[in-house]
Amino acid sequence: MFLAKEDLGSAIYGYQVDQITEGNDDLVLQAIGAAIQEVGGYLSGASLYNVPAIFATTGAQRNALILTHTITVAKWYIVELCNADVIYEQAKERYDRAVAWLVKLSKGTVTLDSLPIIPIADSSDETDTFGYGSRVKFIHDI
Repeated sequence: MFLAKEDLGSAIYGYQVDQITEGNDDLVLQAIGAAIQEVGGYLSGASLYNVPAIFATTGAQRNALILTHTITVAKWYIVELCNADVIYEQAKERYDRAVAWLVKLSKGTVTLDSLPIIPIADSSDETDTFGYGSRVKFIHDI
């Protein structure tokens, strides 16, 4: 699994997670799943990155920046449940920054060379064709 509950410790304390979710690990897993889908959506928007390969990595093989942003998004989904001993504005600000960066990544404004990419087929053998024409003339019958 790309992201586990223990990984959230870099963004939110374990006691805070337990307090907010009332010890319900299903809520934590739901937040992690939603975060992975959201970050994956931004990555696939770039049409360059191999999203399944990115999220198939584990441990030290994970991209640190993608992992950090995914943790931030997961934290946001947990904090949304309740503002218990967590500075809501700080969580929201970090979430907004992560999303803004992911949007830049999806638009190609920033790139990550360390992420696996989808190979682009070489189409040099194919000739580019150009089509032209028009619609059939429309005549009003009155």
